[in-house]
Amino acid sequence: MTDATIQTLDTPDGPFTVLEDTEGRVLASGWTDSAERILGRVAARHRPDRLVDGRVAAADAVDAFYAGELEHAMQVPVRQVGTELFTEGWRQLRRIPAGTVLTYREFAAAMGRPDAVRAAASVCARNAPALFVPCHRVLRSDGTLGGFAWGLDVKRALLERESAGAAALV
Repeated sequence: MTDATIQTLDTPDGPFTVLEDTEGRVLASGWTDSAERILGRVAARHRPDRLVDGRVAAADAVDAFYAGELEHAMQVPVRQVGTELFTEGWRQLRRIPAGTVLTYREFAAAMGRPDAVRAAASVCARNAPALFVPCHRVLRSDGTLGGFAWGLDVKRALLERESAGAAALV
């Protein structure tokens, strides 16, 4: 039987729930207070058997993010299971600096697959540990927001917060 800890934090963008395994790796997270919705982001065969309400290790990184320490979240360990393409895509997402955005085409090129724009979009869509793997930093080729599992208002707020925070560092 596998256990996982779940915690919902209050953020300026609404409730943010984090699901961590027993090793402190984020399995899934997002702007909701629904444990079912967070579990739904994890493939059924990789879901924990039991959830325990408690404090997650990533809580400090979430607090730091909303306090303006944007890159702290990139240091949080995550656990994602996928093909080589997806694994490389998730790795590349974590390399996009706060305050920077890529188009799906640019993101596909960063993954080493410049013609795989649809695959790049799928990598973002299947990203379970939102915030810690910043798929919100990828936009449509025309520069519009595109989709985001947690809503375009949250995506817009994250990008605005990161843009302001990155500008403050200059």
